[in-house]
Amino acid sequence: MALGFLFGGGVGTEVHGLEMYRAHPVMRDLYEQVSAWTGLTVGQILEEELPEPQEERQSAGTIRETALALGIHDVLVEQGLSPAVLGGLSLGAMTASCLAGSIGRRELFEMLAHARHTPELPAEEPEQGLALAFAPTEGDLAAAYRGEGRAGVYLSGDFGPTADGAMRILMLSGERKALDALAADLPPGTVAPLPDRPIAVHSPLRGHFREFMAPYIDAMPFKAPELPLVSCLERRTLTTADDVRDLFDRNSTDSISLVDVCDEMKDQGVRLGLIMGGSIPDGILRFPFPMVHVDKPEHIQQVLTSVFEFGIDLTPARTR
Repeated sequence: MALGFLFGGGVGTEVHGLEMYRAHPVMRDLYEQVSAWTGLTVGQILEEELPEPQEERQSAGTIRETALALGIHDVLVEQGLSPAVLGGLSLGAMTASCLAGSIGRRELFEMLAHARHTPELPAEEPEQGLALAFAPTEGDLAAAYRGEGRAGVYLSGDFGPTADGAMRILMLSGERKALDALAADLPPGTVAPLPDRPIAVHSPLRGHFREFMAPYIDAMPFKAPELPLVSCLERRTLTTADDVRDLFDRNSTDSISLVDVCDEMKDQGVRLGLIMGGSIPDGILRFPFPMVHVDKPEHIQQVLTSVFEFGIDLTPARTR
């Protein structure tokens, strides 16, 4: 039975990982490296208020989330816990690609830092946003939130069923007014706009970002994954350098699926998963195998206990 590492997406302003940073020298060493690669101070990466311009804020947020995830990985490796299979959602898919050996850490962080130079959209462009939709667990996803075909609204993510199986959580991206109108037209609680998310991630509205980043990504020195690396854009395992480059290229505009990630990880033999960081909430979603969240020092012993109880093979797998 294999151990899988899962890296979440989402770029918020929340501060996570202070306890881990203070408790583990290997994590502090990583943050010093990231500071040198990105031009941000350790304080900016770790806990200070993010910058205000939208693209700069997004870039700094991705650096913060990725540093935390990689730092937790390094702490676990010190404890003898290495992944056999890697998967990630959105930003987490790029982090997983790095740990699979497809791109170096410095190259990854320099790419995330380069994204701060993305031109801001003109002021006359419609305001963007995100929303969560709560849909039946069965049926066609495109129509499940009853917004199919509505102008300015895109189905951008599938997080799968809740832990109790009562509903399925979807992510919607689009124009803020269109999302608000959809929420007003449906029964209360069906669609919940997120007021602090001003970027329509994983939708065609991020086309300008994809276009800006394309030459940079095209020049990055990708390699074939050395470990099974699961995609979040469709249900499959990536095996070539071109597969990973394509993931990086399409990640900003294409819909993502946590369900596909976890089902493919299960097919790769994962029977216990570790969630790196706090971007996937604990206890809310259903997974096809047991999951342990890791973002505090006290979680390390819980991981070690779970690995022993499940009889996990800690020998890293090779790509198939």
